[in-house]
Amino acid sequence: MEHERAAPETPGALAGQTLGHYRLKKLLGSGGMGHVYLAEDTRLGRNVAVKLLAPDLVANADSRSRFMREARLASALDHPNVCTILDVGEFSGGCFIVMRTWRARR
Repeated sequence: MEHERAAPETPGALAGQTLGHYRLKKLLGSGGMGHVYLAEDTRLGRNVAVKLLAPDLVANADSRSRFMREARLASALDHPNVCTILDVGEFSGGCFIVMRTWRARR
């Protein structure tokens, strides 16, 4: 299965792959903790943002714990300036956070 692949070292390399029912479309950005992709939730037919823990941090238990703590803390908040957490998951080689995509308000 495609979602069982280990996370590659090159940012953007997972574009076109799937993690569970999330199809990664394109890399949106990278930071200290990982890479964020625009993805499609194939079950609900909507766009989401998927943040993957950086491959060099996956083996570190503290980094994995910090990443999942970030998801738990953000999911407890309801504020327009804080991302909405929709899901979390793990795959062989990493973990991910699924967030609502941002849309400009008119």
